Amino acid sequence: MSLARRLDLRLEPDPSRVLLRAFLPSLVVKPSGGEPGSQPRLEELVQRVGGLEDAVVASLLEQVEHHFAARHRDQAARVGLHTGALPGAGALAASRLDPARRALLGCYLTSEYALEAAALFNPCVVPHPSQQGLAEGELRFVLSLRATGEGHISSITFRSGVIDAEGGVHLEPVSPFVQEGVITPAGAPGDYDVAYGSDTELSERLLFPVSGPESNGLEDARFVVVDEGDRRRWYATATAYDGRGVSSRLIATDDFRHFQVRSLRGSAVANKGLALFPRPLGGRWLMLGRQDGQRLYLMEGDGPERWDSARLLLEPRFPWEFIQIGNCGSPLETEAGWLVLTHGVGPMRQYSIGAVLLDLQDPMRVLGRLRQPLLVPEEDERDGYVPNVVYSCGALIHRGHLLLPYAVSDQSSRFALVPLARLLEALLAAPPA
Repeated sequence: MSLARRLDLRLEPDPSRVLLRAFLPSLVVKPSGGEPGSQPRLEELVQRVGGLEDAVVASLLEQVEHHFAARHRDQAARVGLHTGALPGAGALAASRLDPARRALLGCYLTSEYALEAAALFNPCVVPHPSQQGLAEGELRFVLSLRATGEGHISSITFRSGVIDAEGGVHLEPVSPFVQEGVITPAGAPGDYDVAYGSDTELSERLLFPVSGPESNGLEDARFVVVDEGDRRRWYATATAYDGRGVSSRLIATDDFRHFQVRSLRGSAVANKGLALFPRPLGGRWLMLGRQDGQRLYLMEGDGPERWDSARLLLEPRFPWEFIQIGNCGSPLETEAGWLVLTHGVGPMRQYSIGAVLLDLQDPMRVLGRLRQPLLVPEEDERDGYVPNVVYSCGALIHRGHLLLPYAVSDQSSRFALVPLARLLEALLAAPPA
């Protein structure tokens, strides 16, 4: 269809955005005979650093400061945290070093991780908590993206931007720094909170894998603003990957500085690609899911964390979605119904984006469904880490415009603008058979 107009705005992965991470080599080395060694490797490292002459220590610290300090906020403090995290005998040995050698040891136990060196994709856009300082008709938004770096480990990173009354979009400046927040375990195993200081910018914050089920990635956040009566909260579903299987996470925040990350639970929580509705309906929370990997289901729950009910909503019907259908973010409320952007997989594993309209009072009732995709990969969008893919984790509506950020072949991200009235007209003109 010709409804979607691509914007001249593209986000490419930036390998210069680096995160300080702990670098702890194996605790035990094997001698040449091949039998397990009894000398912990980290103790040996501590001994080597402790044996350096003062002038060498000073020179190495100066080199680190010269080459790395400008790339990070408060590098010395973060490097020091890694020294304090040493286990067992290594920590005891490190405690006997003087401050300069302890600082140098921390440098040996730290590495830079380029969180988006491989890809920056699967975007989602929601209204920003702060709308101050804007002109009439403008809306500030938060853009979340999946960043992928070394080892194909994914994390969730953020940007901000503004859309004006005419649909013009610009992204706000990105900080050169990136850092992890303060992690605090919370409740059940694998649940935790993340907090950032007020001095950090939005683009410096990220949600990096923390718990075991996330060890290979925290992926594809689908954010939505939920009106809970006395307050508005931003929720997101995300996929945790441990290298073998997936599980689902629920992220909650009021300000994008403090995050609660919890496991989604219940018999209906299966597969991935879950997306919350922006408000409860009839006292019940609603969510879209793809429990069997190829169809869309409507899930119901008493709250946002537990889900035990799922009913079949949509099956693949058109050739461009014969392999599977899923959502491209949370449903968007319009006067005509719930607008659901979908993705479909067709021949040659090509991903396209479609649209469905559901009844506002009874979302199991399908009012319209595009027979042709809204967005398909153009020629300059076919090449990437996973070829022939356009995909989104969430759009927003502003003054008659549908702002649709989308991934380009699992590598970069672009934006499209769709006139809402024309899209709804097309959906209502194509009722389901």
